[in-house]
Amino acid sequence: MSQQGKINVAVENIFPLIKKFLYSDHEIFLRELISNATDATLKLKHLASIGEASVELGDQQIEVKIDKDGKKLHIIDQGIGMTEDEVQKYINEVAFSGAEEFLEKYKDTASDSGIIGHFGLGFYSAFMVADKVEIMTKSYKDEPAVHWSCDGSPNYTIEAADKKDFGTEIILHISDDEQEFLEESRIRELLVKYNKFMPVPIKFGTKTITLDKPEDAKEDDPAPTEEVDNIINNPNPAWTKQPSELEDKDYKEFYIELYPMQFEEPLFNIHLNVDYPFNLTGILYFPKMTQDLNVQKDRIQLYQNQVFVTDNVEGIVPEFLTMLRGVIDSPDIPLNVSRSYLQADGAVKKISSYITRKVADKLKSLFNEDRKAFEEKWNDIKIVIEYGMLSEEKFFEKSDAFALYPTVDGTYYTWSELMDKIKPTQTDKDDKTVILYASNKDEQHSYLKAAKDKGYEVLLLDSPIVSHLMQKLETSKEKVSFARVDADHVDNLIKKEEDQISKLSDDEKEELKTSITEAIDNSNFTVQVEPMSSDAAPFIITQPEFMRRMKEMQATGGGGGMMGFGNMPDMYNLVVNANHELVQEIFSTKTKKKKDRLIQQSFDLARLSQGLLKGEALTQFVNRSYELIK
Repeated sequence: MSQQGKINVAVENIFPLIKKFLYSDHEIFLRELISNATDATLKLKHLASIGEASVELGDQQIEVKIDKDGKKLHIIDQGIGMTEDEVQKYINEVAFSGAEEFLEKYKDTASDSGIIGHFGLGFYSAFMVADKVEIMTKSYKDEPAVHWSCDGSPNYTIEAADKKDFGTEIILHISDDEQEFLEESRIRELLVKYNKFMPVPIKFGTKTITLDKPEDAKEDDPAPTEEVDNIINNPNPAWTKQPSELEDKDYKEFYIELYPMQFEEPLFNIHLNVDYPFNLTGILYFPKMTQDLNVQKDRIQLYQNQVFVTDNVEGIVPEFLTMLRGVIDSPDIPLNVSRSYLQADGAVKKISSYITRKVADKLKSLFNEDRKAFEEKWNDIKIVIEYGMLSEEKFFEKSDAFALYPTVDGTYYTWSELMDKIKPTQTDKDDKTVILYASNKDEQHSYLKAAKDKGYEVLLLDSPIVSHLMQKLETSKEKVSFARVDADHVDNLIKKEEDQISKLSDDEKEELKTSITEAIDNSNFTVQVEPMSSDAAPFIITQPEFMRRMKEMQATGGGGGMMGFGNMPDMYNLVVNANHELVQEIFSTKTKKKKDRLIQQSFDLARLSQGLLKGEALTQFVNRSYELIK
């Protein structure tokens, strides 16, 4: 049986993979070898289930062992094993996929077997960390065991082996510059990272467990202990089960299993389970969100038949849902040999659409089942929903059923409820419904009060992407516009037919405007003299809606930067109430020094109310105020 030969490299298969810099990350060798061991185990289980393998399976498991003194790492399975001919075919002919051939042969019965192999190159990842690799294997068929050995060159040795039980043992002689893979902590880290949910139990050493004391034991007798296999993985994670098999506590326990360092419970979960037109299972969790979109991303884990692939799921999961957490598992997602980059195709697009629809349906269901509880969660989930409304048109269409618009008083409206509420009072003379909003209740308090005194409803919109969302709503909904309460005097925000009569003539207003502009001497403020109700404030500082919104959009990425507004300084309007008593006094004051002092004091009060008075200007205001009250 002893022979020597050269490995046959199928160049037409391996060449495209070499161009992709196959296996740039050395640590994935262990994932690949355990994936192979899992395939072998599942293949044998399948053959036994259909009567083609007459073997006693027992409790099948995969074992990983470190021989630090011998500088060896062992991966042992109790799977299908290989005959000499199969070693020649599957090992010596690089890039021939045994799993693929097996699936083709048994495609009618193996569709649910969970076999992972895809390219047939996984075994050769061993040579990234080993100077020499040995295979000890015995097929489940009644044929002799085989010992294969290779030192990383095209030369190999194959001979008879003394192995009694079916299965395969891979022995890696770890090279001197990869000694980290002989450390128990490093191997455990990789097993937890890549193989935490593999469908076959993985043994890595043993652990001591404490047993119950016997009934006749004395109180101070130590409890008995037992050494048992240390199974590193959970072969039956929650996402592989039917939703009907799980309770709320099961979902929460699985969340902790996924994120052991996360101490806050998720708000709710969505169980994904579809087998046509593609296969996809998984569980997505809505965590409490922060205002920082980037911090939230890349927490969803992608698996292929329970083998960890990546936590960068962009392209499979719609971008707005990458802020969620959880697991997605699909054998239909095309991956390259290192299982880390997606080759986008039609299946991926269908998966993305399915996930979007499933999330929208779940949100609608939660809203309908318990609106109060949904409202209580709104601040923690709104950023995902708003992001989805912006980026996914189908999600935007469905969002009317559950997206909420909270007011500064804590009332929550759906879009249709909001329109029913404000249309009668907040429709302007051009038949456009103006939606007033605040971003900070404290900073914009005086403007809020003015709007409320008019009987207007004011929304509280404070997420970082709200400027983009308003732009989307204004272009998608009919005859609506958004205006922040401090964008202008409330009468100007919602212009009605009736105009206030001015106590100053046009010439007098122009004269006053010139006096104020010269007195404040600040290019960031544009002075407007307008007739308003006499009880409105004399000087009001507003920030034009368009300019401010463009700057906000630029800050979070969007139209503002492209249009060149992002780098412009903050610009404000100083709206002067021509009908106010103080303004009348300013206009009629003949002494320039007194007039300038009244203007400056009124201007500084307006700035102070908006938090715009700082530094030297604030010091001057304080000193001037003391002088005025002497």
